[in-house]
Amino acid sequence: MNSRKATCETGGLSDYLEARRRQVEKALARSLPAASVRPSTIHKAMRYSLLGGGKRLRPILMLATAEACGVDDLANVLPAACVVELIHTYSLIHDDLPCMDDDDLRRGRPTSHKVFGDGVAVLAGDALLTRAFGLLAMVKPSKRYPLSVMIEETATAAGSLQLIAGQVADLEAEGKNLSIADVRFIHERKTAAMIVLPLRLGGMIANATPRQLKALTEFGIALGLAFQIIDDILDVTQSSEQLGKSAGKDLSAAKATYPAVIGLEASRKEAVRLTKKAHSALILLGARGARLGEMGTYLLKREF
Repeated sequence: MNSRKATCETGGLSDYLEARRRQVEKALARSLPAASVRPSTIHKAMRYSLLGGGKRLRPILMLATAEACGVDDLANVLPAACVVELIHTYSLIHDDLPCMDDDDLRRGRPTSHKVFGDGVAVLAGDALLTRAFGLLAMVKPSKRYPLSVMIEETATAAGSLQLIAGQVADLEAEGKNLSIADVRFIHERKTAAMIVLPLRLGGMIANATPRQLKALTEFGIALGLAFQIIDDILDVTQSSEQLGKSAGKDLSAAKATYPAVIGLEASRKEAVRLTKKAHSALILLGARGARLGEMGTYLLKREF
């Protein structure tokens, strides 16, 4: 057993996350044209946002899922892990634009449009989304799940029924009095969909059974909602320096959030409830799903 694999298998969660993060960072750096490739501006902008830090939660979730479903060699999973991070980064670039959430800070640095201008930022997001599907074509399909199924899965998660649906509903909800069901609709699509995607893709690449894929989906929906609720809480309880992005943006923009609708304490309780529900979904995976469960607890403890 090589030292990297030993660290991941025998070390604690922090060792695991750091080892997998390094793997993902290297794969992401290889996934895009060099900054010097003409036209250099777009490639600099793509790399600036993609390689600007972050915990790499979504790709690591995919790697952990593949392991939970029996994969030991992650070489075939890494391109798909990069796919999810490229899509996530594209959504952040567009979300930060003046016509959207209008934010100047992301991961502790000026946002793409502040550095490269609105036009190049839009195109950088477009280019990352396009490149994501090119990377997906590199994945070797499993017996149960042909590449066409994985492409459809990804397109649906990133499209007008999920991620973009959540973005639109979020824009339309600003300044309105919404029910908790309305807020849940937004969060299930804007956030949870891009948590479910790496879990399902990781399971598909690992040739997961239909029952395993169902359990991963249930885990992802609950985890994604809990993740967004905690983000909403942190937006009103932490500083911009702690967050790495502008604090208090949701409140100032009258965004639809759990704290705004049900208050901070009820939001904390809901995040705990959803995290427990996520853990329950992993029972089917047995001991191999333990790492995913640890990640769920880790995300909850960002606040508690």
